[in-house]
Amino acid sequence: MRRATGARVHAEGVSLTTREGPVYTGVDLTARPGTLTVFQADSGGGRSALLLTLSGRMRPTGGSLHVDGYALPKQARRVRRISSLGLMDDVNALDDRLRVSEHLSEARLLRMRPAARSVTDQAMEAADLADLDRRTMIKELSMLERRRLGVALALVYEPRLLVVDNVDGGLSREHQADMWRTLRNLTDEGLTVIATCADAQEFDSVAGPDTQGPLRIRQGDTNTGGEPAEEVIGIDELLYEGDETEPPPEDGPARKGGGHRGLA
Repeated sequence: MRRATGARVHAEGVSLTTREGPVYTGVDLTARPGTLTVFQADSGGGRSALLLTLSGRMRPTGGSLHVDGYALPKQARRVRRISSLGLMDDVNALDDRLRVSEHLSEARLLRMRPAARSVTDQAMEAADLADLDRRTMIKELSMLERRRLGVALALVYEPRLLVVDNVDGGLSREHQADMWRTLRNLTDEGLTVIATCADAQEFDSVAGPDTQGPLRIRQGDTNTGGEPAEEVIGIDELLYEGDETEPPPEDGPARKGGGHRGLA
């Protein structure tokens, strides 16, 4: 698996407001390459929307946001090329009818660049799943294995930014700590990781100079103007539609996304 320096993420006053009210407000962030940043909020507190925004998949209604120097939302297409999502409810859930190997094969085939089969081996090892039997049905996996597999599938795309939602969801204290260690170890390779959780207690086990958080997501009043936010960008729109200001790739529109990666 190709190793690349992580992306720098810089946000100032980033907000998202819909007709129903603010989803998140006033997000200020600087995430350096090789760091783990954690946001904390309860369910419905804007966690998923914030991660989709930071990875170029949802349009904010206010503030300034740059990922690896690319301005969002203007250059969202370029940001999507260098970022990947871990598991996210209602966005890229695993298919219980498939085997682990089938999900991995799909991810490898749907990359924008051809890759050897070894890329899936390296992704599984990085996600601490090297010993998992790939003939296993998804429905037979534990919650920790499912969350780690979500990370492995995201890593198949060799991202520079990885966003992981709801890290603690459905996990025991012990398994929460295990999942945080998996994410922390990924930053040692230079990857930028931004994650969310409801309970950050076990995050303390990996906290250090290259981590920041937990940062609370605010949903207070915002003075940011603008039109109501667009809905999450769907797969069909991503297949061939780029940013209006960007020319298409010289070799034609690349295939993007896939059953797992979704919104990629």
